[in-house]
This record gives sequence, C-alpha cells and structure tokens, in this order.
Amino acid sequence: MVGYDPEAKGVSTAEAAAAGSASGLVTRVFVSPLDVLKIRFQLQIEQLSSKNPAAKYHSILQAVQRIMHEEGLTAFWKGHVPAQFLSVGFGAVQFMAFESLTELVHNVTSFNARDSFVHLVCGGLAACTATVAVQPVDTLRTRFAAQGEPKIYPNLRHAVVTMYQTEGPRTFYRGLTPTLVAIFPYAGLQFFFYNILQQFSKRVIPGERKNGGNFKNLVCGSCAGVISKTLTYPLDVVKKRLQVGGFEHARAAFGQVRTYGGLLDCVRQIMQEEGPGGFFKGLSPSLLKAAFSTGLVFFWYELFCSLLCTLKSPESTKRKEG
Repeated sequence: MVGYDPEAKGVSTAEAAAAGSASGLVTRVFVSPLDVLKIRFQLQIEQLSSKNPAAKYHSILQAVQRIMHEEGLTAFWKGHVPAQFLSVGFGAVQFMAFESLTELVHNVTSFNARDSFVHLVCGGLAACTATVAVQPVDTLRTRFAAQGEPKIYPNLRHAVVTMYQTEGPRTFYRGLTPTLVAIFPYAGLQFFFYNILQQFSKRVIPGERKNGGNFKNLVCGSCAGVISKTLTYPLDVVKKRLQVGGFEHARAAFGQVRTYGGLLDCVRQIMQEEGPGGFFKGLSPSLLKAAFSTGLVFFWYELFCSLLCTLKSPESTKRKEG
C-alpha cells in the first residue's frame, strides 16, 4: 500500500495526505515522552554518566524519575501542540509527495515504482519537501521540549511572537541545513528498508496468512526505523543543538550551554569537547522512539489507506445504496 502500485487499487493524493496526517497524529501521542527524553539528552553538554556529578541526566530511568519529580507528568508532553502540528503536517506532505513521486516515476521513467531504490530516492525527496514545510513548527517543538522551569514560553503564541521580535524570522529555520542533510537519507532509508522487509516477509510468510498483515507492517516499520535512525543519528544531534541557539538562558538549569556558529562549528565543538560519543547522546531513547514511531506511522498509514479503499470499493457503495 505504501507507494504507487500499478497492479493494485491505491489511494488518491488527497487520501494519502489524509492517511498520512492521521497516522502522524495518533503516533505522536504515544511517542512524545520518548521525544522529550531524546531532546534533553541531545542538548546536554556533560557526559551522560552517573560518574559525572555535573550531569543532570544519566540514563533513561533516572531522567524519567528526575523529570517527574521536578516538572511533573505533563513535562513528557511539553511542546505537544506544536509537535502535533509537526506530525500532522509532516505526515500529510510526506506521504502525499511520496505517492505522487512514485507514480511519476512509473509514468515517465522505465524504473519499477515498487523497486527499493526508487523508494529510497522518492522517500528522501518527499521528506525534504515535508521538512521545509514544517521546519518552523519543529523549531518551536524543540524549544518547548528543551525549556525547564520557570518556562520562558508559556504558550505557542507567546513563543512565536517573542522569537520573531527578538531573533527575527530566520530563527524558525535554525538547523534547516543539517535537517535536510539528515532527513534525506533517514527517510529514504526508512522507505527503502520497509520495502525490503515487506518483500522479504512475503517470501517467508505464506500468502494465505493475511490476518497478521497489520502486525507485519508494524514490525517491518519498527525495524526500518531503528536501522535508519542509527545510521543518521549524529546529524539529528547537530540539528537539535543549532535549533536552541539564542535560547541558552533557558538551558542554564540543565548544565553547560554552548553557542555554535553554524553546522561545521557545531560539529567541531562537539568533537573537541565531547568526543565521538557526543554525536550519539540520547541514542537509546531515540532508537526506542524510532522503533515505535516509524512502526506506528507505517502501521496506521497502511490501516487508514485500507479503510479508505474499502469505503470507496463497489461492494461498500452497494451496501450504502441498499
């Protein structure tokens, strides 16, 4: 169902957008706590170890307990409103663009639209398109998830107005370069491995056993998410560091803060001060999030597409008329 298939009845562009936005909305509710943990870990300059007394966070369990104690349960959904805008908008644009691109490849080239390499390229391009569309919301989401108590931004409107007045419109696109550099291979590899794993599962699992199709989509999506996230994670750390630039005063309670002059300067400082391991801070919650989010996104997208196809099928139309 993911991607254009000339041999099957697929969804329209509008239906792909609707299914993509719905899948993003539902998934975001479940993965928001892991996202907050990941961002907190990524932004911490100090080593993630209990041996370092200056480190605020040491491990997933310790971070959960500390956030609960200091900020309460709702802290795990900090920035949830802009995050939902991000997920809904990104899901809609990404899947709409992906379906359109794979159909375009089928119509104007000699490549097979179901080929894994086609999914790699189209998936990357679709994600880049979606990223440009929702980057301002992603920056807002990161700011909300990163701030401690007392809050610098009490609500979304205040954050938008304050950032625009004090830092200018370009601040909403902080970290766009590493985001685009990272999102193309990350999303492309997601679609690439999802396609490969789906094809592999069809050869391993007998064709008659279709009852486990939804579970298979979840497993294939989760595995694709873990593989692609591991391969592209360092750029995600750099992006988060750049997105909180100009926001250092809100990070004082979390430990050391740094100011970066751009992508290369950020990479240089992380390497010098934190070593290669600095590029993989927060990898554990990030992999958990990638497994859950990617698996759920593909799971819900396939499910919603199937429902839409069922609703517009001749049998369904006849039942309504009857």
